[in-house]
Amino acid sequence: MTGRSQFIMTPSGQETALGLSEFDKLKREVPVSGDAAKTAILQKVGRRIAEVSGMEEAQWEFVLFESPQANAFCLPGGKVEIYTGILPITRDEAGLATVIGHEVAHALARHGGERMSMAMGLQMLGSVGTVATAQSKYGPVFQQMYAPASQVAVALPHSRVQESSADEIGLILMAKAGYAPQSAVGFWQRFSEYNRTSGNQTPWFLRTHPLDEQRIAKIQSLLPKAQAEFRPATR
Repeated sequence: MTGRSQFIMTPSGQETALGLSEFDKLKREVPVSGDAAKTAILQKVGRRIAEVSGMEEAQWEFVLFESPQANAFCLPGGKVEIYTGILPITRDEAGLATVIGHEVAHALARHGGERMSMAMGLQMLGSVGTVATAQSKYGPVFQQMYAPASQVAVALPHSRVQESSADEIGLILMAKAGYAPQSAVGFWQRFSEYNRTSGNQTPWFLRTHPLDEQRIAKIQSLLPKAQAEFRPATR
């Protein structure tokens, strides 16, 4: 959907197995919400997003966890977890579709496998560098600086690229599922306000996600593309 190239070394089956394992662990550690009405809305929105994802092999499961965190995840294999703390920000089905579309996009684009592949590549490069500089006066400096430098210069920028990619794919998924894509702008504006009031002062170069204002501007620029995929829901 985005035309972006990827480097992935991990088999999809391995990613799915890890996702299922982590999801089982999460269900043991975090209580599942007992709110039937909110869970029903999650199931409805999740099902509509899943139907247009093209991930026919996924074992979809949408679970609402009782947690104050304003967060959500989609693990490989189709396991989607939404924390109740994000519901005041989503507000309605379209807001929830924005979140679920974004998270499902991560799984659809195999961002988890891409991150694992990058981590393995950086680890191998670090090992090569350690051996190469072992007898050099620069060896201790390399060993001390490689990990933080690779994070700031490679891993974190890569994470921000993935997040932007998931925003774009998620916007198209919610449009195909019958949710007006312009609703995503309202959600991200509310989420930006949440971040502001919660005091997130992390410098931009240390963030895993794009700056809120950049994110919103990018989504606004993608609205015509997403609107072309919009099909009003019939149910």
